[in-house]
Amino acid sequence: MTSRAYHHGNLRRAVLDAAVEAVLDVGPSQLSLRDLARRAGVSHAAPAYHFGNKAGLLTSLAEEGFRMLADHLTEVLERTGSFLEVGVAYVHFAVEHRAHTLVMFRPDLYDSSRADVVQVRAAATEALTQGILTLPPDVVGPDPRVAAVAAWSLVHGFADLWLGGALGEADGGDLTASARAVARFLFDRGTPE
Repeated sequence: MTSRAYHHGNLRRAVLDAAVEAVLDVGPSQLSLRDLARRAGVSHAAPAYHFGNKAGLLTSLAEEGFRMLADHLTEVLERTGSFLEVGVAYVHFAVEHRAHTLVMFRPDLYDSSRADVVQVRAAATEALTQGILTLPPDVVGPDPRVAAVAAWSLVHGFADLWLGGALGEADGGDLTASARAVARFLFDRGTPE
């Protein structure tokens, strides 16, 4: 058993935490339940007992990620009323919760039709869309859904580039300043810094 052995009653959490670690180490497609059991310090049967199989575990990880993202974006929007800050919050989430993000946007690896996943993914999409609706109509254009996809593409792509090391020197390596500048360029040019 490893020194990270779970505390009684927290086995599910221990396995999810081990999954986050494993996704960062080997990627979501290479993750194995046997390795997760070893990392969590539990029996080989424990992950299967709680999640069924690898897809079940990744489904739970995706659900958790979408829920955290929706809560985070909603809180930022309610606090600031600003798309710009919602975009920056998305980038920070993707960077700070890289393992979740790597799973969330790989629906080929998990059950994306499971009701709880559909619900929290819709909540995350709604939070981003509501952020778009804070912008002037001439910026949003005739279809807010197109603007929302453009915004999502921008912030998700920016986060991927940042995580890949392609943008580390932008704005002196300041993630927030870089994300804010890029979001402002596309959607919020009239807002003062």
